[in-house]
Amino acid sequence: MTRWQFPSGWILALGFASILSGCASGHQTQIQEQNAFLAGQNAAFQAAMAPSASQFVTVLGPVQIHRVPWVAGLTLVQALATAIYQDTRSPTSITITRDHESASLNPDVLFQGAVVPLEPGDVIELQP
Repeated sequence: MTRWQFPSGWILALGFASILSGCASGHQTQIQEQNAFLAGQNAAFQAAMAPSASQFVTVLGPVQIHRVPWVAGLTLVQALATAIYQDTRSPTSITITRDHESASLNPDVLFQGAVVPLEPGDVIELQP
């Protein structure tokens, strides 16, 4: 009985091909893992940068824009300028509500240069 054998060159070629396919699939897996990691990082970054409902200041009254994006250091004057007040009369009262507590102030203090810092989620109500 004779045994059939692969020529030695074939065995070497098959072994080399299997090594390369293992490397290629390992490399593909590594690329997929890196892409998944980067996609997760990108999603986290986008979520951090996208304003949530609490990262706005709401302005009630005669304004064009009722939701002003909150940024660190936002002041009442900046929020009102961004909201674009539309009444021909100056407001007679401004009420700021934060965490279910309200405080009213006379708008004249803003003309005197008072700086009123705002926090995310604040609600400003303008009374014309």
